[in-house]
Amino acid sequence: MQIGGFVKQSLIDYPGKIAAIVFTQGCNFRCGYCHNPGLVLPELFHQNQAISVNEVLCYLQERKDWLDGVVVTGGEPTIHKDLPEFLKKIKNLGYLVKLDTNGSNPSMLEHIIKESLADYIAMDIKTTLNATNYSQITGIGESDGITEKVIASIDMLKNSNIETEFRTTKLPGIHTSDILNFILDYLGKNSRYTVNDFRDGEILSSYN
Repeated sequence: MQIGGFVKQSLIDYPGKIAAIVFTQGCNFRCGYCHNPGLVLPELFHQNQAISVNEVLCYLQERKDWLDGVVVTGGEPTIHKDLPEFLKKIKNLGYLVKLDTNGSNPSMLEHIIKESLADYIAMDIKTTLNATNYSQITGIGESDGITEKVIASIDMLKNSNIETEFRTTKLPGIHTSDILNFILDYLGKNSRYTVNDFRDGEILSSYN
């Protein structure tokens, strides 16, 4: 597990909970508007001080009476094969776990859900579930089957008992009301869906 950032306390990243945030390094997407290029591009990993798993776990052990949960985000956490082992260690300390994901690894999500390794999952939906549109946003080739994987993750989460949030970053000139309504209609009225406005700042496209 490569960890490129650790926030020791947050009041806003896990709804209703006081949580620490673990930022994993590495992502299989190359979204041009990404605000964390240092967690995505290997050539920029040096910009963040590497943090060991043991350092994180030791801090969590010491703060069990002060924190409710841990948010594991990225980058994209599900690309790491040892993610389940890491989540299990956090759960064994008595913490709630919130996982942020792009939904590109449904097999990993299935394992995490079956093993009860997360209590809350927030999944990004980049655009309409169309291979061409998803490729344009994420930089993933249309032939890689990414939309099928994303759809599998959405359906899995909708049919699970785990607390779930779907969300989209609204890009000016890209995400029309028709696109957002399509996503909302696909998810259904019973799904929690959040649209976040794009914020200017350091973005991945600056380094392409």
